[in-house]
Amino acid sequence: MIVLTGTAGFIGSCMLRFLNDNGHNNVVIVDDFSRKDKVQNYNAKNYLQTVDRNDLMLFLNENANTISMVIHLGARTDTTEKDKSIFDELNVNFSKAVWAFCASHQIPLIYASSAATYGLGELGYEDRHDIISELKPLNPYGDSKNDFDIWALAQAEKPPFWAGLKFFNVYGPNEYHKDRMASVIFHTARKIKATGAMQLFRSHRLDFKDGEQSRDFIYVKDVVKVIYFLMKNKTQSGIFNLGTGEARTFLDLAKNTFYALNLEPKIGFVDTPEDIRGTYQYFTEANMNKLKNAGYDAPFYSLEEGIKDYVQNYLKEEKIW
Repeated sequence: MIVLTGTAGFIGSCMLRFLNDNGHNNVVIVDDFSRKDKVQNYNAKNYLQTVDRNDLMLFLNENANTISMVIHLGARTDTTEKDKSIFDELNVNFSKAVWAFCASHQIPLIYASSAATYGLGELGYEDRHDIISELKPLNPYGDSKNDFDIWALAQAEKPPFWAGLKFFNVYGPNEYHKDRMASVIFHTARKIKATGAMQLFRSHRLDFKDGEQSRDFIYVKDVVKVIYFLMKNKTQSGIFNLGTGEARTFLDLAKNTFYALNLEPKIGFVDTPEDIRGTYQYFTEANMNKLKNAGYDAPFYSLEEGIKDYVQNYLKEEKIW
């Protein structure tokens, strides 16, 4: 069986959909299932059973002989949360326990890291192991992901195959519950439908024009394809970037959302909120050579293709994938 954590959430529920579509119904799904706004993400999909995240370690130890893979996507992902203890519990210590189980029982493990570990990109965006301890994330969430990466690399006992994936800016269906943390495409589409216009964050740096802040946006359907590739092939253990390798501007993103709705762009600008202004990333772009060298050669959705699919097939009618 496959154990999949974070299944009630955005990427986890898309991973379950992809597993089902590829013939895998032997999935145990793990999360805090108390939030009713997440039920739609998994209730129409196929799985063996649900396990509350607080009961996961007990379940793992009782079923170690029947588990073939752990895909650990569950995490606290709110980048505005300032309470370090929450991240220590959910993102660091919980992940250490999952790793220790997989290492002890020699079960392959794929887990979610984050491009938030790169901070302002002072050392670039290369997924080299030798620079990870030198990275300077901008918030407690990024710190927690980097702390676990550092810890994992230092372990003498490892799973037989393991991969930590530094997700860049992931967007796509099943993020309706994420509120402020949902992708800019999600908020843009809703704002356009409500008002006919959209406002982006104004630049507060002289070297970036308004709307030209750039990120490596990756469609969630590509994310789950990569995870599945690693699950099936297990070619090379390590920490990998997971973006497209091409930075695009928020202005590109907003314009293409209008186009996907068959509307002419109507875009204004507002100040970046002060609580995130000091830790706002103006540019990210994944170096994707390591994943390519590990054998992944499928093309990624372009921003235009991904937005069109997301908006027209999911956001227009608020459908789940």
